[in-house]
Amino acid sequence: MPYEYLDHQADLGIRGMGETPQEALSAGAQAMLAAIANLDTVRCTQTWTQRCTAPDIGALFVEWLNELLYQREIHGALFVSAQVIDLEQRADGWVLTGTVCGEPLALDRHEIYTEVKAATYSGLGYGYCSEKGCYVVQCVVDV
Repeated sequence: MPYEYLDHQADLGIRGMGETPQEALSAGAQAMLAAIANLDTVRCTQTWTQRCTAPDIGALFVEWLNELLYQREIHGALFVSAQVIDLEQRADGWVLTGTVCGEPLALDRHEIYTEVKAATYSGLGYGYCSEKGCYVVQCVVDV
């Protein structure tokens, strides 16, 4: 799942890309997780399932990232991977179901890079990029 970071004055722009919207959303979430910590130091000992809704896929990206941050905080965990397992369009918007895998935070073992406070609607974008031949989703996260 490819992702990249975008230049931003004070915060961090993230972009996820994939052959499907699900892959792009998963890659974008992975970009955020990799910005938080060295994922090589995080194990997958627990799995959590998240579900969120939004009127469109761009807004759904922000909602999902914020749900991941919320779950990380309430479980006191670091996540090593995030994957969209279902993406469904309904009459009132989109529903995303995803899973994350990680373990409780252990400061003596985990290498933390930065704290991501929230995903924002700044720089929000979603669509198919014919130049890259894939779906792209992006936003700025507040660090």
